[in-house]
Amino acid sequence: MGFNQMFLILFIFFAALLIWGGWYTRKWINDASDFILAGREVSLLINVFGVAAIGFAGTSITLVPGLVVQGGFWASMWFSIAYLIGGLALYGLVFAKFIRRCGAHTLPEWLEMRFDSPTRTVITITTILGLLGILANNIVSMAAVVVGFTGWNLLITTTVIYFVFLLFTYIGGFWAVTLTDFMQMIIGLIALPLLLISLMVKYGGLSWPVANWPSPSGTIWDTGIAGWQIPVFSLKYPTVLTFFILFAAFLVWGNNYYWLRISSSRSERTATMSYVYAATLLLVVNYLILQFIGMYAGAAFKDTFAPFGKISPMAAYGVVLRAVPTFIAGFALLGALAASVSTAATAHMGATSTAVRDIYQRLFKPDAKASELVKPSKVIMMVLGVLVWLLTLYPGGPLYLFAFANAWLGPPSILVLLGTFWRRTTSTGALWGGLIGILFLMVITLLDLTKVWSINTLMHPGVAGLFSTLIFTVVISLLTKPKYYGSSSWQITPGVDELTKIEQGRLQLNSRDIDVLKLIKQGYNTMAEISDILEVDSSISNSIIEKLDSNRLIIREALVGAGFYTFKLTPLGEKYIPEMEDIEAQLAEENLSFEDIRILRAVFEGEESLKRYFAQSKINSLKFSAFVGKLIRQGLLKEGGLWKRKIWITEKGSSVLERYKSVASIA
Repeated sequence: MGFNQMFLILFIFFAALLIWGGWYTRKWINDASDFILAGREVSLLINVFGVAAIGFAGTSITLVPGLVVQGGFWASMWFSIAYLIGGLALYGLVFAKFIRRCGAHTLPEWLEMRFDSPTRTVITITTILGLLGILANNIVSMAAVVVGFTGWNLLITTTVIYFVFLLFTYIGGFWAVTLTDFMQMIIGLIALPLLLISLMVKYGGLSWPVANWPSPSGTIWDTGIAGWQIPVFSLKYPTVLTFFILFAAFLVWGNNYYWLRISSSRSERTATMSYVYAATLLLVVNYLILQFIGMYAGAAFKDTFAPFGKISPMAAYGVVLRAVPTFIAGFALLGALAASVSTAATAHMGATSTAVRDIYQRLFKPDAKASELVKPSKVIMMVLGVLVWLLTLYPGGPLYLFAFANAWLGPPSILVLLGTFWRRTTSTGALWGGLIGILFLMVITLLDLTKVWSINTLMHPGVAGLFSTLIFTVVISLLTKPKYYGSSSWQITPGVDELTKIEQGRLQLNSRDIDVLKLIKQGYNTMAEISDILEVDSSISNSIIEKLDSNRLIIREALVGAGFYTFKLTPLGEKYIPEMEDIEAQLAEENLSFEDIRILRAVFEGEESLKRYFAQSKINSLKFSAFVGKLIRQGLLKEGGLWKRKIWITEKGSSVLERYKSVASIA
């Protein structure tokens, strides 16, 4: 059997598996929260594979072995450290807890919470365009690799790959993407070792490429086949410094689909550790094997790569497939294809969630329930899909979009960093800093692509974008008035004089304000829980919180970081809660509600009782996740389950249920 026939069989099997995954996970979708966020139910192991699948993409398959050929082992390792440690692991440790707790489904949604609506609008548009650029380039680049081996028609290959990916994503939404990521990582964890073992059998152990490295000076560890060594602090690309700027800060911190992976996690711990574990897995398995593959490529095929041959070192992964048996080559190529499709699907969900949450729902259906947004989400996904497909067919289109993607996704990373940890950042500073940074990057990128003028002789465009966004955001923020909590005089705990002044007046609260005060008293004290229970955009719940906080009815745990979205009632806030009946008041003193008792009873009585609860309450997945998350935090429930969440009542929970059995019988 020839290579083409064998690869076609593998591809058909893989496509069928993807479509089956979409069909299987469709039953898990009850509303838009399930379609876009998987109902905040994604477990630790599944999210580890999901995050790792994003990192094991067409880009890494190209760059990791290619950098070994170009600059030696450590050139590639520095890229790995920048992206995996500076990007993924640091993102998890520094940002995950804060992102999960703030409750925003998308990065632009949080920008309105922290700054204002115009900032959200600007970043929404640029985020969608940036993700579509990444998506279009990923699909057409992978199709080109397949065509290079098989000789198939590029248009047909691109269309088939894209149709398969779009179909399973349309059917199963984020759950389908999550399942695909899991399968893609399994394929990659099999394909890469098989490819490396085949190379070792053919050429010898790792000592062979070390001994046969063709560099005119230096060793395989620090020098490429043509003698090039990677600089460290230069502002030009590629250098160690620009790796950290582009592949840590810009690619990860300002990217909506990394944000989605945190928002969809079951808990803050799951969100944090999934990024740390994924980075570790990729560093010691996938990327290390790709580096070894790059070592064999450079040692065995020196004359193939530029400047000695005509092929770019970035094609190293594809070149070594010529040296291994047909089945191994086909399976390794399928692994690369799976990596690209998985990342493309995640990028598509990132663009879709932004379009649905930050444009459609916000501007056209602000009061729509999650169950009413499933169909619009699928329609928007298809519209974006058609647009991307057209871009893959336009000569030069994906190239330009991918070049611009860095400009569109870079500045938001600066706004996230400053907005999270510098409370003095103002809405005006964020808007103009982000806008100027994006426009500046777009202009210099366009000048470079049209060969009018290139800033690359001085620095990489991303570095220029970093400086422009940072400088303008900081300077304008210092010249404009911040929100109340950005003032240096604002403290978490109010002074006596301030409280006396506030208590002399009577604040007018509406029913929703009072609902939020009651939720905090009942133990729902994070922004994510409040937004999910109220079933509103986080910008709406944030406005309520700012009203209550600025008038000292609640206080925040901290003025920056995750504690900024954790709240506590003040004695003044207690006074605004209407008097409760005895049992309700007793429950509230233990940070409980009637709804908590209903859920505890349903869980205690078993799966059928829980199904009846869902049918009778018609509760959506995010709201239920908020209730359950708090009960787990209080030690009344425990959770498990690889895919869908499974919950059990604890001994402490049973004790509470027994104590309130009279309430449980009527709740």
